Amino acid sequence: MAMDAHEIEALIKEAMPDATVEIRDLAGDGDHYAAHVTSVAFKGKSRVAQHQLVYAALKGRMGGELHALALQTAVPDNA
Repeated sequence: MAMDAHEIEALIKEAMPDATVEIRDLAGDGDHYAAHVTSVAFKGKSRVAQHQLVYAALKGRMGGELHALALQTAVPDNA
């Protein structure tokens, strides 16, 4: 069962309420997405740690309901 982009965004925002989340469905199949997530939660963390925060927010759905997520993370300019 595929995940909806709104569900992905909601899960990320639940874990990081300040996050700005932009999601694109890459293949039109609900299984392959690209996401750009900006949050102060990423400040001082390595890129790997930032991505781990996003994957943790998805509560184990990566590799199951969500097949692929091309992820870009950033810290807000004003943080």
